[in-house]
Amino acid sequence: MYGSEAWTITNKFKKKLEAIEMWFLRQMLKIPWKAKKTNERVLQEAQSERSLLHKIRKRQATFFGHIMRQEKLENVIITGMMTGRRRRGRQRERLTDGMAKWLGVGSVVAMLQKTKMRQEWRGLIANAMEQGT
Repeated sequence: MYGSEAWTITNKFKKKLEAIEMWFLRQMLKIPWKAKKTNERVLQEAQSERSLLHKIRKRQATFFGHIMRQEKLENVIITGMMTGRRRRGRQRERLTDGMAKWLGVGSVVAMLQKTKMRQEWRGLIANAMEQGT
């Protein structure tokens, strides 16, 4: 999970994370791949509270809040406020877009304003973790 704070989690990447997490759990529990156990049963046996995706999202949110409270180069890079021209074609999904969707904030601008208030930002992260989205 080293460096996971900067990952952009798309739907395709999310499915891959969930699949590899399930593979890890089956390996740790020594469940053969021929065994007909559903993923729900494997999760019950593992009794894992939070998935790998939730842990990554929480790390991303805390790191994002830390970066946004500072007025440095990292802030400019992550928000995408750099000069220059955009590439042709469909724009890639950005870290800020995925974070706003996960936190349930209406827009990226509103989310950036909430990062300035540390207690409110922590409340947003805790609420998103409880909902488990």
